[in-house]
Amino acid sequence: MIGFIQNVVDALSLGSLYALAALGIGLLFGILRLINLAHGDFITIGAFALIVPSRNETAVMGIGSLPLLFMVLAVCAVVVITALVSDRLVFSPLRRANAPTLMIASSSVSYVIQHSILVIFGARPKGIDLWSALGKSITIGPIHVPQIQLVTIGVTLLLMLALTAFLKRTPYGVQIRAAAEDFQMARYLGVKANIAIGVAFALSGILAAAVSLLYISQTGTLTSALGVPLMLYAFIATVVGGMGSLVGAVVGGFAVGFLAVMLQAYLPDDLRSFRDAFVFGVVILVLLVRPAGIVPTKALAQRV
Repeated sequence: MIGFIQNVVDALSLGSLYALAALGIGLLFGILRLINLAHGDFITIGAFALIVPSRNETAVMGIGSLPLLFMVLAVCAVVVITALVSDRLVFSPLRRANAPTLMIASSSVSYVIQHSILVIFGARPKGIDLWSALGKSITIGPIHVPQIQLVTIGVTLLLMLALTAFLKRTPYGVQIRAAAEDFQMARYLGVKANIAIGVAFALSGILAAAVSLLYISQTGTLTSALGVPLMLYAFIATVVGGMGSLVGAVVGGFAVGFLAVMLQAYLPDDLRSFRDAFVFGVVILVLLVRPAGIVPTKALAQRV
């Protein structure tokens, strides 16, 4: 029983990262029907921002050495600017393009970002020490929980509450929700499309920055493709939860995280290396039963 509870905490921590990343993808899909394959690279940029301006073979903290508040704000600023620039240069001229074209464009952005990082920082992985003190465990009864897992879960909950409040209580949030329901009708009613989309890209960037800080504090290794596996799982979570549904993205993120951790814990030893195959197999079964996802949206159903 204690082992199961320990695994549940691990699943909540991993699911939190997937949920935050899935929210970043879901926000843009809700408005633009854009599957942003570059979202994982926004996460990578957030992690590399910690060593800016250093380009040494051995990582030297730059922005990462600032006081906590300034460091978090600086990393968020770097990722948000990257997201807004990608929108201005690539996605804005493709506003009227169909979904496959947008997906190919986002894949191209991903490719450009990854190779830009390789050119600037080199291909060798770099180890960094961010919040290593949070790796220590605290004892809750018979359970030992690393502090970083509790921080990850807590930060995720705070960001979800903040995002919910923003979307429900601010004019820009209302415009984003209206655009997600019916983009053309929202424009007829006076919603400024480019501003709503820009805010969505900025929010997506903030979520990517949060994921990058939480993730790199656990792994401690910078690579040019650091965010790609997270983006893949987050995309799966978005599909399983229900494309276009922010609630579904969160549900899907935690569901995929829970499934991955439990399979890692309870599969026989000789099958654990095939864990991802089992995860994707379960995803296929879920989609066969509920092709629109766990939390389908009416807006998407109407468009389909």
